[in-house]
Amino acid sequence: MNNHVQRIGEEKVSKLLFKFSIPAIISMLVSAMYNIIDAIFIGHSVGPLGIAAVTVAFPIMMIQMAFGLLVGVGTTTLVSIRLGEQKHDEAQSILGNGFALVLIIALIVSIAGLIFIEPLLQLFGASSDVMPYAKDFTTIILAGSFFMTTGFSLNSLISAEGKPTKAMILSVLGTLINLGLAPLFIFVLGWGIRGAALATVIAQSITAILIVSHFLRPNSYLKILLRNMKLKKELIINIMAIGSAPFLVQLAQCVLSAVMNQSLLAYGGDVAISGLGIIYRIMTLIFLPVLGISQGAQPIIGYNYGALQYQRVKRTLVLAISAATIISTVGFILTRAIPTQLIMLFNDDPQLVSFGTNAMAIFLFCLPILGVQVIGSNYFQAIGKPKHAMVLSLSRQVLILIPLLLILPKYLQLQGVLIAAPISDFLSTVITVIALVYEVRRLNQKENDLVRINTEEGNVLS
Repeated sequence: MNNHVQRIGEEKVSKLLFKFSIPAIISMLVSAMYNIIDAIFIGHSVGPLGIAAVTVAFPIMMIQMAFGLLVGVGTTTLVSIRLGEQKHDEAQSILGNGFALVLIIALIVSIAGLIFIEPLLQLFGASSDVMPYAKDFTTIILAGSFFMTTGFSLNSLISAEGKPTKAMILSVLGTLINLGLAPLFIFVLGWGIRGAALATVIAQSITAILIVSHFLRPNSYLKILLRNMKLKKELIINIMAIGSAPFLVQLAQCVLSAVMNQSLLAYGGDVAISGLGIIYRIMTLIFLPVLGISQGAQPIIGYNYGALQYQRVKRTLVLAISAATIISTVGFILTRAIPTQLIMLFNDDPQLVSFGTNAMAIFLFCLPILGVQVIGSNYFQAIGKPKHAMVLSLSRQVLILIPLLLILPKYLQLQGVLIAAPISDFLSTVITVIALVYEVRRLNQKENDLVRINTEEGNVLS
């Protein structure tokens, strides 16, 4: 067996989680910093309307990511479990089918998005003032959808192969290219918001090419082989079943964005959309490292679950939740200490700063407990239980939050939009904790059964 893979079942769990999570966190942080710096560039070159344009365009980018997650999470989870079961050939077959599937989906998403671009932007809250900027930005992003979806889908598989540092380097490289091109295109060449979109697409294209080339190298433990790219119904169903939870969560985010942006537009106008767009970017800076912890834990949990090493599974879960909670708490303290300064980084418009400072205090009120909900729901993905993962993930974004957004603003107007988020965060976390308690009890029972079986076999042999 490949030594990089074998260590997942043997090394100290805390050391493994550190090795797998730190590269993912760095990668996520660099990506988050790009989103923030890019919005700062747009805010200072185009103004609040530019920030609003990127905010209403972002759900379309989330649709791209949703399809990347549909294939990427499903493929990575199945590959991790098969490697834990010592089934290398099956893992490669899953990889080949996943790659073929993402190529087909990416092409369809790009074409469909370009055809329906204006109705989509209107759905996500683009006013007549914001529409020209949003359309310029989104057209270029959709034209490059093929590369974004492919790269996003396959990068986590490099970690599953036991090489998280390389996965981080490829992700960071793309982001650094983006950061270098964005100010050149926006300010030096004067391309404005189109320049921001073009910089993003070029960087994503380079990253995708490098990620795919990794699996074509002779020394790669997992390889993309032409014979494995012939779609197999059973594999495709399994990939999409496991990936359906994060996929539906991302789509739910799109529905959520449509409902929220329409409410913001109705009760606060373009300034409210711009302000919440800034808050989302600041939250992303905190939230993505939590996802990095989750991403780092996924192959460890999946491999050890497949290898029946349940103590290591539980240890990874506890450490991941602890680390995620520390990160989210530090972020919470930061948003309470300097909220006005954070908003003013993007634009110093007095109305925008006033709304953003007030909204941040309300919207992020339950941020410290969010790590439990994220790690808990993603845990069920890692062990191949998509239904559990889907319910827990959707509890926060759909089952609780969207109904609150439809009800509360009717009575509380703009304040109703803002308080819906912390209420949803709290209730979904409670549900996740309950599910995890039952799951840990189940693991304890399975562990006891293994001990009993091994003891009985030992007695028979003696």
